[in-house]
Amino acid sequence: MKDITTLCYIKKENKYLFLLRGENKSDAGKWSGVGGHFYEGESPRECIIREAKEETGYDIEPVFRGIVTFVNGDYTEYMFIFTSENFTGEEIACNEGRLEWIEEERILSLNTWQADKIFLKYIIENRPFFSLKAVYEGDTLLYAKEEE
Repeated sequence: MKDITTLCYIKKENKYLFLLRGENKSDAGKWSGVGGHFYEGESPRECIIREAKEETGYDIEPVFRGIVTFVNGDYTEYMFIFTSENFTGEEIACNEGRLEWIEEERILSLNTWQADKIFLKYIIENRPFFSLKAVYEGDTLLYAKEEE
């Protein structure tokens, strides 16, 4: 099975907006950016703009940062990663979990998927573009490698 998703980390000063996933999600208790699945015919940019608006209330100007390929058994997910420092609007409650602005220095200590810590470090370091492949067995990261 294959899946295509988007994820965005919205930045304000030295903080990023994170979502603590709610109990009804497969990744409950883990922190991540906002985003989700494509609608038919959407581009990655259109998808993340819509998803960010639905989950945060913000209208964002996304910047494409990279792509992560997650493999777990016969499941593969291709995730387009964005950031945004330009946004407008009023924050709303998210029906997928709790939103919280997290200081940059705390990000790598959050309860996230193991591979997320790798690409979050790239984002914090302001790398221009990255491609990462992460192979899991269940919740355990077997390996991750940056691709050229």
